Amino acid sequence: MSQSQAPWKQPMPAAQFSLMRDILAAPSPVGLEAAMTYGVLKPHFERFAPKGWQVHQFKGNAGIVLDTHPGRDDMFKLMLIGHADKIRMQVRSIGEDGKIWINTDSFLPTVLIGHEVKLFSEDPEKPGEYRCLEGGTVEALGAIHFSDPAQRSGEKGIKKEQIYLDLQIHGDNKKQQVENLGVRPGDSIIFDRPIREGFSPDTFYGAYLDNGLGCFATAEVARLIAEAGGTDSVRVMFAIASYEEIGRFGSRVLAGELKPDALIGVDVNHDYVAAPGIGDKRMQPLEMGKGFTMSVGSIASEQLNRVIAQAAKANDIPLQRDIVGVDTGTDGMAGVLASVDCAATSIGFPIRNMHTISETGNTRDVLAAIHGLTHAIQALDKMPDLDRAFLDNHPRLDNARPLDHQGCEAPQSDDE
Repeated sequence: MSQSQAPWKQPMPAAQFSLMRDILAAPSPVGLEAAMTYGVLKPHFERFAPKGWQVHQFKGNAGIVLDTHPGRDDMFKLMLIGHADKIRMQVRSIGEDGKIWINTDSFLPTVLIGHEVKLFSEDPEKPGEYRCLEGGTVEALGAIHFSDPAQRSGEKGIKKEQIYLDLQIHGDNKKQQVENLGVRPGDSIIFDRPIREGFSPDTFYGAYLDNGLGCFATAEVARLIAEAGGTDSVRVMFAIASYEEIGRFGSRVLAGELKPDALIGVDVNHDYVAAPGIGDKRMQPLEMGKGFTMSVGSIASEQLNRVIAQAAKANDIPLQRDIVGVDTGTDGMAGVLASVDCAATSIGFPIRNMHTISETGNTRDVLAAIHGLTHAIQALDKMPDLDRAFLDNHPRLDNARPLDHQGCEAPQSDDE
């Protein structure tokens, strides 16, 4: 493939960006993920899936899996997993003054203030039917005039217990006005912020890149594999999981049910170079715009990583190594958590401002991940006897060769 044809070196086409925006826009807070899985992704899968491919559905969660060779347990099984669930706020109680006190889950309280949200409320009279309430904002302190000096200076922060939803309720019987809407404790609240193209080239921003972005990438890999004629020796399962934000519970069910031989979590990562205030932590210099990331360490399989890294290098796709320690922090852990013997790793895309209303990403990183995974799957499909290859070729450090000092001159690059 020529440099000019490499999609990861080009702006994302408008139609592809529109699909990404539709997936990210689906209201899918934890436990209510079907808007994304059944409303957007399942119909999308069915539009391009070749005859014989099958979508698996589940009773206990809204996860789905697009399977290239359903029932073929004799084949080597590879699972890619994005997760559809979004972190959300939740109604805790309703005050006499009409304030709706809310739990903030995995948000920093300070990033919530003043932002518009949507509240999804189950109809008390018609269980199973939901209504959407718009026009409210998340608040905590009101006007600066009512804050004490330490809050004005920033010396004193905001506690999560101070966060409430303001529906501009006024007049008589304020609590009753809210209760008449059928709003109840437990109702879910999410940001009302679709993604938009950013100011800088190839960037975009908005809420919930975590992890509609991984679902979009997984779906696009499935489409590219389908358009290339599918696979012959690898059974690929393109999974969209639930419950990741509360402990990877959905993905471990999918892995436990379908028992993959290899598994790749697909999720957002951090741009550590741009992250404020972490210089003394000396994190690895992952950076937005410099390619997709691949987990190294933890449960990450060096054999699976080798295939991904070789595919990326062979096709000049930019790849950054991510050091993950004891836990990938993603659905890449699903096999281990489900007690399934599978080689596993995690890939991602560096974003900024994770778990805020202004998460920011780069389309070229996303495209690099999509095409890197596609080439890796195709490379796996060409390998003979994959079961034995993964059983017999674990790295042997006792076979490591001695390494001498290599001098101080920088090696010449291919461009020189």
